[in-house]
Amino acid sequence: MSIIKKILVLLFLFVGISTCAQTLKTGISKVDRVPNSFYGNWRVVAKIDKQSPNSVNFRPQTVDFWNLSRNGNVINLNNPFTGASASVTVDYVEGNIIRFTKVGEYDNKKLTDTVDLKLSGDTFTGINSLTLETFSTYDNSLIKKDTALYILKGEKISGSSITGK
Repeated sequence: MSIIKKILVLLFLFVGISTCAQTLKTGISKVDRVPNSFYGNWRVVAKIDKQSPNSVNFRPQTVDFWNLSRNGNVINLNNPFTGASASVTVDYVEGNIIRFTKVGEYDNKKLTDTVDLKLSGDTFTGINSLTLETFSTYDNSLIKKDTALYILKGEKISGSSITGK
């Protein structure tokens, strides 16, 4: 076999293996890469960042209860105390760093939460970027857009990743 044929064969093999590896890599969903320690019941304290431009429209501090669960490729976040429930979209996962978005629509408003958090065992820290859009009931045009940034701290209350202390 000539040297050119050998090079072409090696090139085709390399391209084929690279394509196969890329297909396998992209076949794993972002949800599959979320660590199991993410799921469970969390006590979450959120304090507004004082530099948020529209912070007067949002509560300065909240304490929430998050139940994070997975059903197939869908992650659900619900708060049994408030009755709030939403499916979240995982935007980014790299090790113990997770970004997810949830959108809630009611009346003529749309609330978008983008949460970036870093898991550390049974705790997490992060930020929640909120955008509240108010739309006209007449023509559905955007009337007002308020934003806020919250600093988050979460503590695992229960879930499969809790270890005895």
